[in-house]
Amino acid sequence: MAFPIEEQYILAAEKQLNLVFPTSFKNKMMIENGGDVFVQDDDWQIFPFFDQSNQKRKIRTCNHILHETKIAKQWTGFPLHAIAIARNGCGDYLVFLPQVHDQHTLSDLVYIWFHGTNEIQQVDLDFKKLV
Repeated sequence: MAFPIEEQYILAAEKQLNLVFPTSFKNKMMIENGGDVFVQDDDWQIFPFFDQSNQKRKIRTCNHILHETKIAKQWTGFPLHAIAIARNGCGDYLVFLPQVHDQHTLSDLVYIWFHGTNEIQQVDLDFKKLV
């Protein structure tokens, strides 16, 4: 079960990454930090932001976006500037990529990175609909 998160923890992650997440994603996460989403006929587990407010939340968010992105970047062919936001349990990731004209702001477009082929495919996922 996902819990809400205070914005300060999202801002801390942005500072560490030197990136800004899409507003619709941040709004969704402040209501429900993590959770599941059904995309492209598959169930995806959304990575939470690391919540340091108490020990219980630290444990529940240890698979946070920064940690999981670091792991994803160890895969051969994972896009250099991608941020992993979810996985399907089969090695594939939902990712955000930086905007073309502003490398410090993530685009609100969501992509699937397929680990077997290293292909990236844009998906129709609007986090605004999840809020």
